[in-house]
Amino acid sequence: MFTPVKLANKNFLSSLDISSEELFHILEIAKNFKNKDLNIQLKDKVLGLIFDKSSTRTRVSFQVAMSRLGGTTVDLNPTTSQIGRGEPIRDTARVLSKYCDVLAIRTFDHSDLEEYAKWSTKPVINALTDLEHPCQALADFLTINEEFLDFKDVILTFIGDGNNVANSLILSGALLGIEVRIACPKGYEPNSLVIKKAYEIYKNKNLLKITNDPITAVQGANVLYTDVWSSMGEENQKEEKDKDFLGFTIDNNLVRNADKDAIILHCLPAYRAKEITDEVIEGNKSRIFEQAENRMHAQQALLCCLLS
Repeated sequence: MFTPVKLANKNFLSSLDISSEELFHILEIAKNFKNKDLNIQLKDKVLGLIFDKSSTRTRVSFQVAMSRLGGTTVDLNPTTSQIGRGEPIRDTARVLSKYCDVLAIRTFDHSDLEEYAKWSTKPVINALTDLEHPCQALADFLTINEEFLDFKDVILTFIGDGNNVANSLILSGALLGIEVRIACPKGYEPNSLVIKKAYEIYKNKNLLKITNDPITAVQGANVLYTDVWSSMGEENQKEEKDKDFLGFTIDNNLVRNADKDAIILHCLPAYRAKEITDEVIEGNKSRIFEQAENRMHAQQALLCCLLS
């Protein structure tokens, strides 16, 4: 039987909190869970969810993943707990460490997540911050691996805002040695520190490309990926960003410039007719809903490696 190996790092705050070997290991475990070739029970383990931002897939996939492992989940809604009334993170983290075995936190500032990790004696998982979305990247590369069987010669092109999703794709892509291209309007490039870290990992520096031209970026690409143009907390920038991102929609014309066997990914929710067209989402190249399912399998594997 395939046995999960405990991660060297206690927390999963960033895609770089795991090594390339550990990333491959998590993906292998996730595939085993999905194929029902693995049955691991973490009875009596408790996952605490702290979500300062709204969520559908992340919240439900974590709850179901923990349930499948035989554990339970406590949903700590900030509006109905002392967290929302301004209790210091260090107090909350220390108390929850006495009750829960692992915490998954979705918040705005990455520094808040790091503060939880500093004071928690139990593992802390990044369920999304403004800087990174590493759990999403696990599901993304699981989906890519299922489609192409390995990562050899795979080219991933992300079109849109250089946001938290783009940052985690860049870092995970560096760990896997995959060519990652980011196409975004000027001024919306990914985090410069993330790009610097990725270049330090890549053996071949040409495997990471940042461009403002979506047509060039999709040439020969195997995976086209996009996300919303305005993330949570950017509602006041929506009109301006909609104008800035004209020409960055994944439509059939753009898809035709990619590899003939290219697949389409989107982390959802999607604003159809903005960053992606309805035809592309519902087309035969779309793997968007398989990708959404894989959140559950990838997170089940992650939980296993943190709690085993």
